[in-house]
Amino acid sequence: MASFTKLWKKSPSTVSIRKEGEEGITREEMQHLWSRCGSCGETIYREDVRGNHYICPRCGCYFRLSARQRLRTVIDKGSFEEWFGLRESVPAGGRARKENPLLFPEYGEKLDAMREKTGLREAIVTGRARIEGLPTAVGVCDSRFLMGSMGTAVGEAVTSLVERAQEERLPVILFCCSGGARMQEGILSLMQMAKTAAALKRHSEAGLLSVTVLTDPTTGGVTASFAMLGDIILAEPGALIGFAGPRVIEQTIHQKLPEGFQRSEFLLEHGFIDWIVKRQDMRRALAEILRFHAESPREEEAGENTPDVADGMTSPVNVETQGDPEIPKLLAGETEASPPTQQAAESENSLQLSAGEDSQFENTAETPELSGKTSSDIQEKPQETEAWEVVQRSRSADRLTSLDYIQEIFEDFMELHGDRYGRDDGAIVGGIARLNGRPVTVIGQQKGRNIRDNKERNFGMPSPEGYRKAVRLMRQAEKFGRPIFCFVDTPGAFCGLEAEENGQGRAIADSLFVMSDLKVPVLSLVIGEGGSGGALAPECFASILWKDSHRAQEAADIMGVAAADVKRLGIVERVIPEPEPACRDNAAFLCAGLRRDFQDFLDRYDGLSGEELAEQRYRRFRKW
Repeated sequence: MASFTKLWKKSPSTVSIRKEGEEGITREEMQHLWSRCGSCGETIYREDVRGNHYICPRCGCYFRLSARQRLRTVIDKGSFEEWFGLRESVPAGGRARKENPLLFPEYGEKLDAMREKTGLREAIVTGRARIEGLPTAVGVCDSRFLMGSMGTAVGEAVTSLVERAQEERLPVILFCCSGGARMQEGILSLMQMAKTAAALKRHSEAGLLSVTVLTDPTTGGVTASFAMLGDIILAEPGALIGFAGPRVIEQTIHQKLPEGFQRSEFLLEHGFIDWIVKRQDMRRALAEILRFHAESPREEEAGENTPDVADGMTSPVNVETQGDPEIPKLLAGETEASPPTQQAAESENSLQLSAGEDSQFENTAETPELSGKTSSDIQEKPQETEAWEVVQRSRSADRLTSLDYIQEIFEDFMELHGDRYGRDDGAIVGGIARLNGRPVTVIGQQKGRNIRDNKERNFGMPSPEGYRKAVRLMRQAEKFGRPIFCFVDTPGAFCGLEAEENGQGRAIADSLFVMSDLKVPVLSLVIGEGGSGGALAPECFASILWKDSHRAQEAADIMGVAAADVKRLGIVERVIPEPEPACRDNAAFLCAGLRRDFQDFLDRYDGLSGEELAEQRYRRFRKW
């Protein structure tokens, strides 16, 4: 990212000094009119930069924002109530000892100089605000103040913000921009890492939301504490994010770094953040996240609210408080709309549905007849096709994928990314969505439709990172009381060298461990194949048992993998017939019935406590 460079300092020859009675411009006037982009070197009119969300109109480089500028871009005008900007906590030893605990030479004078230059007490501004009418606690780091470094004052401000947000049951949004721990405060600056993390843990255990927004740069002790602890982590494009900066790495261990190392895009690929959000879209994205996690709708929060547009800044696009349909598309990616419904003749193709609780859900098939039939209206019939044909159909590239079902059944889907350990596995997709207006969590195994997509999705075979992402989403769903809907379509877990090195077995075991005791309803829908490597894939079964993979068809008949077979065994509660093989042409037809079934499921299980849900699930597993 770039910073403003004053043109008259770089190119004094271009400045015309006005004499009495002559036209011209003073250096002071030039300073306030023009700047130079530190990235592309172009001379830019300041008003153009302000009107473009402080982004260079020539090269698209993001300028760093002050805390006040940042607030004006995202919060509702006039809604900010500052909490700790001037608060001082002075222990024994007096103010000087508090601000300079190690009595570091000239540190006090440096703090005074920073205060005079920035008008800030410290490197962060905190308080309460509203974003599109939704209340939140917000903290914004300011890189102008000693590079936004975290000393005892910043740590205290973040901790106090989170504590008060917990008292008032508010979500927390933290805009991070920092060089790390403040060197002049030594070990006491490092203690702020533990203090801020502990406060966020308590806030999280109270069932409250935290969102962190990583901007350029976010490094050192801030990255290793509150910056990476958000329930949802956003980042601006191109931001430098890491623990040790590139220069430190290169000079310390002389390691050549890859291109784009530690930038936002690098972190998204490696599973550490959920989204990269453009600055002009940040306000809308934050508002949509807050809506998903609002504890209760409040009528007084509705209405138009616009950010302060001082300094010539253009206002972000207005968004309806009921939810902007473009935000989920913006964050999750555009998907192709399903074609109109096409009713076709019945066939023996079917979906497998598992409620994740007890078999009472089977009774939801008894529903009133609708004027237009859906897949739920078709009576179940015995499976008559060969098992191998079922296997082949389940693997068809034309079948609907998890994302197809998610986009068709739910509203406002926002995909969340990454396992927070090292990678974002494309074979597992998941995030938050709404079912008839209610927030839910959705998780699915995703295959591709062509060679390129299948390579990116690893043919729907999850790696350890995918299972860890699923566990993260399940725990998040339980924290916020969101039901979970799972879409199963995989030949089995990936069994490569890298997967074994990264703990594939442990990752799968952890996912089962966590899911078994979830205190929210869980429904699983098998939309294609539900394999498990050698145990349930017919080819592997034949290779292991008979040492001949060509006997896969024979294996399929013996294994009983068709939907009707697993229904007879009591593994699934219902088999939902398809009027024709599931594809985009009949997606709306199939999903209309599934949407109704999903709502019936929620109506049935909403009355149970978390402990009752977990106990029913345990009893169901104990049957076998």
